[in-house]
Amino acid sequence: MMRLPETIYVATEPVNLHLSFDRLAGIVRQQLGADPRGEAMYVFHNRRRTHAKILWHEPCGYSILYKRLDRGVYRIPLAIPAGASCVQATRRELELLLQGVDRRALVAARRTLRQRSARDQRRRGSIG
Repeated sequence: MMRLPETIYVATEPVNLHLSFDRLAGIVRQQLGADPRGEAMYVFHNRRRTHAKILWHEPCGYSILYKRLDRGVYRIPLAIPAGASCVQATRRELELLLQGVDRRALVAARRTLRQRSARDQRRRGSIG
């Protein structure tokens, strides 16, 4: 059974999606500064933002999910710090990204997560 990593990174720059397993793993190493065999998924997109590839490593080898939107474009990505080559995303953000939803929906999802996190921290603070 396929096991998906919890950690998700989205590349901020477009990539040639003709590249496959080893070349994408090389991009993870050289441009993103990460270990492609680690416990993370890496999301890449093309210049037109119509196609995306997700690379991750399982115990038996690399896996790639390749997706093309019928209409619209991917909104890549979220809030990007200056000079960042990738940003971390939640599963919900990845779901929204792969649906091709506009940036406002991603911002709303992030806001909801921040509010939920702040509420949980306040609850823990009042208990302890």
